[in-house]
Amino acid sequence: MARRGDESLMDLARMFNSVVQGWINYYGCFYKSMLYLFLRRINRMLVEYQRLHGREKRAGELLAGTARRYPNMFAHWRFGLKPDGWTMGAV
Repeated sequence: MARRGDESLMDLARMFNSVVQGWINYYGCFYKSMLYLFLRRINRMLVEYQRLHGREKRAGELLAGTARRYPNMFAHWRFGLKPDGWTMGAV
């Protein structure tokens, strides 16, 4: 994801949602705890993707605002794992 600096969040959602939705459908039935860890990691990667010159907290807040405005943009946000505006925590 870090190498795709020219795409918007909507472009990233279009590229990855079908794959992430497949993981949610499969692993959500059998390995929910591991799935949650992975989906939180996606949120952290999205924060890093839009990092504002080292301002990770602000990037997290902007991503959380985007999740509030467009709650269905990413498959894992629809699943309920939205960013909370702070760094997404260590795994």
